[in-house]
Amino acid sequence: MAIKFARPVHPGEILREEYLVPLHLSAGQLAKALGVPRTRIERIVKEEFGISADTALRLARFFRTTPGFWLNLQQDYEIETESRKLAEELDRIQPFEEAAAA
Repeated sequence: MAIKFARPVHPGEILREEYLVPLHLSAGQLAKALGVPRTRIERIVKEEFGISADTALRLARFFRTTPGFWLNLQQDYEIETESRKLAEELDRIQPFEEAAAA
């Protein structure tokens, strides 16, 4: 029986709940400051789109974080989401013995 963990956290949720809400910024205000279309930020915070390298660089500059922070959030979300989708299929893959021993 597989253990069910909490749902993966989309980086848009972090952007919305940890940055926009506490700082009283709208998606439109952030988009304007970043020089990107308003819809890009709106779709990220609605968890419809992920964070690209371009967006990560802009967010990092604006919020004084690192691009890696944003890209790692995106990567972690994608790996967790895909691993859940592929769990049964991945279980059927037998690791190559020599590679596992290295």
